[in-house]
Amino acid sequence: MKMKRAAAKHLIERYYHQLTEGCGNEACTNEACGSSPGFQRMDNNAAAIKALELYKNNAKLCDPHPSKKGASSAFPENSAKGAHNFSACSNGKMNHKDLQPTREDFRDLNFLTEEKVYEILSLCSETEDYSPLIRVIGRVFSSAESLVQSFRKAKQHTKEELKSLQAKDEDKDEDEKETASGSSTAMEVEPEASASSADGPSDGENNVQKFGPVEVSVDIEAVRRVYDKLLSNEKIEAAFLNALVYLSPNVECDLTYHNVYAADPNYLNVFIIVMENSNLHSPEYLEIALPQFCKAMSKLPLPALAKLARLWSQYSADQIRRLVETFQQLITYTVISNEFSSDNLVNEDDGVVAATKCLKIVYYANVLGGDLDMDHNEEDDDEPIPESSELTLQELLGEERRNKKGPRVDPLETELGIRSSDCRKPLISFEDFINEPLNDVLEMDKDYTFFKVETESKFSFMTCPFILNAVTKNLGLYYDNRIRMYSERRITALYSLVQGQQLNPYLRLKVRRDHIIDDALVRLEMIAMENPADLKKQLYVEFEGEQGVDEGGVSKEFFQLVVEEIFNRDIGMFTYDESTKLFWFNPSSFENEGQFTLIGIVLGLAIYNNCILDVHFPMVVYRKLMGKKGTFRDLADSHPVLYQSLKDLLEYEGNVEEDMMITFQISQTDLFGNPLMYDLKEGGDKIPVTNENRKDFVALYAEYMLNKSVEKQFKAFRRGFHMVTNESPLKYLFRPEEIELLICGSRNLDFQALEDSTEYDGGYNKDSRIIRDFWETVHSFGQEQKRLFLQFTTGTDRAPVGGLGKLKMIIAKNGPDSDRLPTSHTCFNVLLLPEYSTKEKLTERLLKAITYAKGFGML
Repeated sequence: MKMKRAAAKHLIERYYHQLTEGCGNEACTNEACGSSPGFQRMDNNAAAIKALELYKNNAKLCDPHPSKKGASSAFPENSAKGAHNFSACSNGKMNHKDLQPTREDFRDLNFLTEEKVYEILSLCSETEDYSPLIRVIGRVFSSAESLVQSFRKAKQHTKEELKSLQAKDEDKDEDEKETASGSSTAMEVEPEASASSADGPSDGENNVQKFGPVEVSVDIEAVRRVYDKLLSNEKIEAAFLNALVYLSPNVECDLTYHNVYAADPNYLNVFIIVMENSNLHSPEYLEIALPQFCKAMSKLPLPALAKLARLWSQYSADQIRRLVETFQQLITYTVISNEFSSDNLVNEDDGVVAATKCLKIVYYANVLGGDLDMDHNEEDDDEPIPESSELTLQELLGEERRNKKGPRVDPLETELGIRSSDCRKPLISFEDFINEPLNDVLEMDKDYTFFKVETESKFSFMTCPFILNAVTKNLGLYYDNRIRMYSERRITALYSLVQGQQLNPYLRLKVRRDHIIDDALVRLEMIAMENPADLKKQLYVEFEGEQGVDEGGVSKEFFQLVVEEIFNRDIGMFTYDESTKLFWFNPSSFENEGQFTLIGIVLGLAIYNNCILDVHFPMVVYRKLMGKKGTFRDLADSHPVLYQSLKDLLEYEGNVEEDMMITFQISQTDLFGNPLMYDLKEGGDKIPVTNENRKDFVALYAEYMLNKSVEKQFKAFRRGFHMVTNESPLKYLFRPEEIELLICGSRNLDFQALEDSTEYDGGYNKDSRIIRDFWETVHSFGQEQKRLFLQFTTGTDRAPVGGLGKLKMIIAKNGPDSDRLPTSHTCFNVLLLPEYSTKEKLTERLLKAITYAKGFGML
């Protein structure tokens, strides 16, 4: 049976080589021979199928023609004759062409080295026939086993091994020393030196020292050089493409069912080698090859993904960008090529999902390879946030899993031991990872559902927040907040039935406009102590003595008034920097911690209720909210004058101790201008700052200014913020700069975008005379007047996340020409505009309305 199989295999191979190479007889009449004049060339796949068909039909086989070069390769039965000829040639004269290895030499080649590729390429260049190299690439690059063994680094000897080798050499006799020892030692030592110089990564050296170099057995530089040589040839490039189509399903199967990485960690070489192909993002790969390969890569176990991320973190910014562009091209191509909708979700496209998972590896490589700050982390709150008294009922309702689970953490992040917030500056911008076409087609309500359910069968892009823009993430957060609000309403309703008393399903605040801080503080403090879960109810504000019904607009004004009051410089809770226009915590404030807790709760409620606040904090505040302490570089934003002074100290080239005469004792002033002395070290007044210890001085100074001096105030502030957001995916989804955007909105006011998105009602349309006059008037306003207009119409002078185009303002007709002022429903962003007779009257009435408007009363 085995002999029959071997014979059948032998015949099929002969048919295959006859189809792909021919017999060498240019006048061959066999229609199934590549040498036949009328033969139509076919690719390797078609040839393999045709060979099987010819074997079944017992078709004619050609005999090898004498003129056929390398006939012994195509027809193994002639190999003995070939060997005899070679032997004869070795004893006599032969020309250069006779020295060329036959094609049979490459048929048994199961892996590649850089040298072997160049050898085959050189032979092919001489004959101008690249089919041997194409076949070798097709065979090696379509086999995971072959790729794992290919392009291995030369074994490097340690210094101890080299000494041992030299000692053995010295024991040999003099003849061996002269003939063998010198050349042998040179051969062993020289590759060691060259390899060590080539293998050292030039990028991410600081992080290599932190995490240690990533050891892989593949010579990445050699792979890059081979690709550079071969990819310029179109025929050879096609071989890589075809090989990848064959390789990917087998690799996916190996990883899914056979756990190959655990058996051999060198299996990772397959992915390292393939991803070095700089043409992966070209159109030819996007249809089949790359999606299949991404699916295979996404099946790698977590340790392999982490190792790949650490390896890529040592790449240069340009190499990281190429990897990003490869996966982004696939995602964009797939999104544009398909019509995704609520019935055909992009979440169900295997190619897009797999490419996004692969992009996550590059994202963390980008973080790891950037400027990391892993040491300065804020301590967790000493006291846990009080649990709701409704916990028992929530358990009955199946809600306990949500509360006890804690914030979500990405498994790859855990495996790598880093957080995105640890990265001060990535290798390439975080914005490069956002895919706008994907954001445009993503059905966020469905995606959020998959995010919460966490089933393996449904993928959520919220698990890869780096690919989402701030608008999309904000929508996901909105769904999360609304569902929590509805959950609190449901629990309240059920409690009312069980206990027989009517509970309020809203977070209701009734405040006096003249005592807004006192009223809000008392009410919110009471809620925070008794039942923090009430903070997650929908906010409903009522101003005493006013008729406004809170559909969102009253809450907006409440937030605005609270912020104005708390940041009033006369109160002294915060200091104000005239140069930066930013506020900072006052370390000598007389206000109690409750006031700072209140502003934290207000910031959390603003996010939770989708309101924008007019607060002006430096970025370090948002970094601290995300768990990172302030460091020296944060002073550039929060205390620029101090930052420049300390920077000058670090860069001073003279003698610091003698010229500056400063010590480790610093001076601050309190509210009344009195000096307060603080020792950065014990006995700091007696420790001079020198050239040697000035870095220590600067670090301790920054630590005091940004952390220690305001520790009490900031802890209270953070505690209030977490009372509202502790169960939210906020920290998982957003970076510090995006948190600022959520709270403060965008400072960029694009009124053209607002005009384009505005809708009209009551008889107006975009071509109405008064509407044209209205927009001409608004566009002519200065920045301050535009802010007043926004405040009047929407309740805030900032643009929402995504810009003014997301505002959806409505301008409605409010009667014929009259002397009435324009009015607004800030809850719904509706402007009620009478049909004024002239543009001048419109301008005068509008300016008066936006300048003197405040409060909620009769229209």
